[in-house]
Amino acid sequence: MSEYFRPIINSDPTIPSNASVLQGTPFWFTHAEKLSRNSEPEIVLAKDIPEDIFRNITDKRPKICGLSFDIPRVMGILNVTPDSFSDGGRYLTLETAKEHCISMVSAGADIIDIGGESTRPGALEVETSEEISRVIPVIEEISNKISVPISADTRKSEVAKMAISSGATMVNDISGLKFDSKMGDFCIKYDVPVCIMHSQGIPETMQNEPKYKDVCLDIYDFLSQQIENLVNSGMQRTAIIVDPGIGFGKSLTHNLSLLRKISLFHGLGVPILIGVSRKKFLKTLAGLKENEDRMSGSVSIALYARSQGIQIFRVHDVKETVQAMKLWHSVHLNKVGDPDVS
Repeated sequence: MSEYFRPIINSDPTIPSNASVLQGTPFWFTHAEKLSRNSEPEIVLAKDIPEDIFRNITDKRPKICGLSFDIPRVMGILNVTPDSFSDGGRYLTLETAKEHCISMVSAGADIIDIGGESTRPGALEVETSEEISRVIPVIEEISNKISVPISADTRKSEVAKMAISSGATMVNDISGLKFDSKMGDFCIKYDVPVCIMHSQGIPETMQNEPKYKDVCLDIYDFLSQQIENLVNSGMQRTAIIVDPGIGFGKSLTHNLSLLRKISLFHGLGVPILIGVSRKKFLKTLAGLKENEDRMSGSVSIALYARSQGIQIFRVHDVKETVQAMKLWHSVHLNKVGDPDVS
């Protein structure tokens, strides 16, 4: 792709007559930033965006796993691992995992994302059999006890297959379908919604001097290509979510560039998920000590991303994020009680 268009998103409750609206949301824009690898950025009118990209940006996002995207959706994290960076070891028993899932749903989570392999920087790959032994009993235990969809956080098709047969309804692949060549085929064959995340390298080495020609455009191209590969192989675009992968093979500068231009990814025409919860760059930016609470920073970045029209937020702190989203919408959009994200 030679030209890219980032809508300059506004959320003021008074919408100008010449504004283009992200359908089904309170967000709108009158201008866009035209980006190219060969020239300086340029501000253009919304009407000058190519028709196919304009439709991708503005079309209402269809439901996935029964969830509409006219309100923000909160994905609660459950790591059944001994070594995840924030909560490793806390939910290793069936009882503690079940209680945490039920607690997150009670707090307003719209999706529960269950993973059995740590993907923190430096983490080693977990054997498939070990990952299965961690996540499948939990999915089986909670799938009939909670009222929201379950996402299988895995990059392995064998784990995904067992997770779906046990009650999960979508796959969240941090490798963007690159780790296991069978993952895309599995999702297509069984009509399983999938979140394609971008990561550079594998968790063990991904933070060893990550490099990009242009981090935003490189990631846009990767996600666009993965979407087209799935669609050309028979998957409906309406079953795909994307995640630019904050913190996965990215430096602090890369993360900030992605966040500042996050609305660029609306041009892909699918819902966008963002996961910044408790990540190291928050500690760095806020000047925190190693073990200081990063919840406030996590919520702050989530609210910024919401102001740019992002639809899904993968978080550890469900209650705080849900409350913040409700208050932001009530105050910023002058709509008391809107949206109902619980």
